[in-house]
Formats: sequence, C-alpha cells, structure tokens
Amino acid sequence: MRVHLIAIGGSAMHNLALALYYNHHTVTGSDDEIYNPARDRLAAAGLLPEADGWFPDKITTDIDLIILGMHARKDNPELIKAQELGIPVYSYPAYLYEHSKNKTRVVIAGSHGKTTTTSMILHVLKQLNPENYDQDMRFDYLVGAQIEGFDRMVQLSDAPIIVIEGDEYLSSPIDRRPKFLHYKPHLAVITGIAWDHINVFPTFEEYARQFNLLIETMEPAAQLFYYAHDPELQKRVNAYPAVSSASYEAFKARLDAGVTYLFAELPANASNPPATSEIPLRVFGQHNLENLRAAYLICKELGVKDTDFFELIQSFDGAAKRLQTLDELKDSIAFLDFAHAPSKVKATIKAVKAQYADRQLIGAVELHTFSSLNKAFLSEYKGAMDAADEAIVFYSEHTLKMKKLPMITPDDIQAAFDHPNLKVIQETEELSEYLRSKDWLHQNLLLMSSGTFGGMELQGIIGGKS
Repeated sequence: MRVHLIAIGGSAMHNLALALYYNHHTVTGSDDEIYNPARDRLAAAGLLPEADGWFPDKITTDIDLIILGMHARKDNPELIKAQELGIPVYSYPAYLYEHSKNKTRVVIAGSHGKTTTTSMILHVLKQLNPENYDQDMRFDYLVGAQIEGFDRMVQLSDAPIIVIEGDEYLSSPIDRRPKFLHYKPHLAVITGIAWDHINVFPTFEEYARQFNLLIETMEPAAQLFYYAHDPELQKRVNAYPAVSSASYEAFKARLDAGVTYLFAELPANASNPPATSEIPLRVFGQHNLENLRAAYLICKELGVKDTDFFELIQSFDGAAKRLQTLDELKDSIAFLDFAHAPSKVKATIKAVKAQYADRQLIGAVELHTFSSLNKAFLSEYKGAMDAADEAIVFYSEHTLKMKKLPMITPDDIQAAFDHPNLKVIQETEELSEYLRSKDWLHQNLLLMSSGTFGGMELQGIIGGKS
C-alpha cells in the first residue's frame, strides 16, 4: 500500500511510519515541526519530509489511506484534500485495529503503570525460547516508551498476538474517542483510575466513564484483570457482571541491601508441594510489584510458563524515563521518571523513598501538561509529594502561554501541594543552578516530568557520571 501520515513526527506516529516502511509499504508523511529522536530516525529510513509544513498538492488519488495524528488540526489542508478525494482516513488506533482484526488483542489500560506493565509483558515474550512452546508466541505491539532490546515502539507483522498500551487520550482531531476504544481486547488490564486530561475530560466522572466504555468494547468471552485496591475501579467493573473479570494485587516482596526480592510460588512437580522462590528484581517500588502481577497474569493467559516468566523478568530494567538512572555517586542517585499526574508523582516518590530510606529525597516535578497547569486541577496534587524531604515544583509562564491557559502563581502552587518544604521555580537556569550547587551526600534526586524541564541539561546533574 501507499500510506501517508499527517503529523508523522509524533512519538507513536513516527514509530508507526517506520513499522509500515519495514513492512514494505510506501510511506510518506508531513508535519509542521519534527524534533529528535523522530527527526533522525525518520531521516535514517528516508522518510523525513523534505520541508516542514502541510502540502495538500501531495495528497493524490494513488494514496491508499491516510493516517491522521493528534498533532494535526481538523482544518488541516492535507486532511481536507484527502476528504475531498475520498481517501480513507484513519487515526493510528483505528488503523492498528484494522491490522490486528485476526490477532489475540491484549490491551493494558489505566491512569498509571500501563507503559511499564506493557513493557514487562513485551520483555518476557521477546526472551521466550520458541522451542519450549507448541503454540506460536510471536507478537506485535504498541508501547508508549522505548524499551531496551526493541528498535521501535511499534511492531506490525503476521504474528498471532498483539500487545497494546491502551491510552485514554483522544484518537485524532476528527475522532474524539479515547484510543483504547478502538482495540476491542480479548485480554485487558486496568491498573487504576485517577483523574487526568482535564482539557478533554473536565470532570472526574467523565474521565472515569471512559473505562466503562472500554469494558463495553471487550470481545465476547474476554478476560479482564483489574487492580483490587481501587474502589472506583472495583465499582465500575462490578457494573458488568457478564464480563469475566478477576482482581489482582501486588506481589509480596522483601527489600535487602537495596535489592527487591519478589516472592513467587512456582509450580510443583508430581511429588513436591509448591515452592516459594525469591526472585531478585532490577526494578523496585510497590507500584512496580503491582505492575508485575498484572504482567504475570497476562503472560499466563497467553501461555507463558511460570518458570519462564520469573526467570526472564529478572533482567527487566524498565522503560525509558521510568525511574531511569541519570547520575550516580557513591551515596547519591539521580532518577528521571515520566511521572506528572498526581497519582504517578505520589507512587514514584514513595517508591524511591522506601528503596533508599537512609537517604534524604529531593523530588522535583515539572508542571507541563494541560491538566497539571490548570488551576482548577492543582488541588489534586495535595499530598502527592509528602514522602519527599524537599519538594520542588517547576513550571514556566511560556508553557502556560503556549497552551493558552490562565496564569498560575507560586502561591497557588504552594497552597495546592501543601508541602512544608516546597520550593517553586519558574526559570530553567535557576533550577539547574540550584540542583548543581547542592551537596548531594546521602541525598537522592528524583526528577519527574513528561517534558524536559525547559530543556535543562540533565547529564551530571548531581556531579556524577551517567
């Protein structure tokens, strides 16, 4: 096919473009701004548009289909031209469903943990020895972060399984449904519900209702796993007694000398009872023990043997920007995490503080999303940084202006977060100087954002080596 991607530079979109290209389709695209790593990756494959911008003259009847990214607008001139010519237009989740109609579709959804849970599943499936399995365990995937051992965030093939990170954000400018409503899963996980995307879902109820709709789209005889200790999620799952569902909770574990050991009940042989083994992990935190349980349940449903799962998960290091180590000294570590929503900030801070209980923790969060920069949403952060010994909130007036949001003040942030040792910083240079000037002896730094802290240089942030 010949496929044209409008807004090809997006995180998922450029990965989809590469997947289509490596599947021997003819791929073109356009965007008004493309940044790295997308720019270099598209250029290496010969897919980088010759110029930034929109060029409706390039939309011709020999294009088989258009894939429309969320970055474009509904009055995009290329989109209008495609509609005039009657060329089929898909959002990328709609296209992904078309590709996967005949596959077993696994969807990992929830307000937090879905990238990590999806990554755990993919890590295990990739490492399996096919000689140990009678069934075909090959898989396609879409995940929202770069994973070690995977060249791209999207893989398309003739594999019988597809594992999809199910995002609740909108599909495209002309398809206002959450992405995960396209996928019609056979197996699904919902990790929890915590209000987000206030610019799209202005009330918690409207946001949470999208997960009801997800349950309603599941295939007949589908299996749903959901986190047991989320009362809002429990209530919504219970509203669908005809859906096969099971709750889960975190694996039990112990912490010893900075290493988390998971307690795993391994299958018994004919003569011995089940044996509990301790599995050393490279990831840590209660939230990751919850994510691991969800990943285990999905892998088990797909036919992965318990012994394989627990052996292979030991080498899982996490997805990019998920508690990624930036810098390390003898008695200090700097982490970078994608956490930005209140529930993610709270879980990540608690995890790092618990893992290094003998060290002070400085947590710095960037308010970067529409929700986090909305004054009406700020109160959701109350208590989110309580486990940090020192809290820093960074935001810029430039970002507020770019998103066309009303101004918020440092006093607004102080009142909302209600942390006794909170510093509000609005300039990137000030934040960098403050962090680099500190004595990091017996202190850890946790940077949390879906952005870049205004382009702040992160290497050597606490004076160590990356």
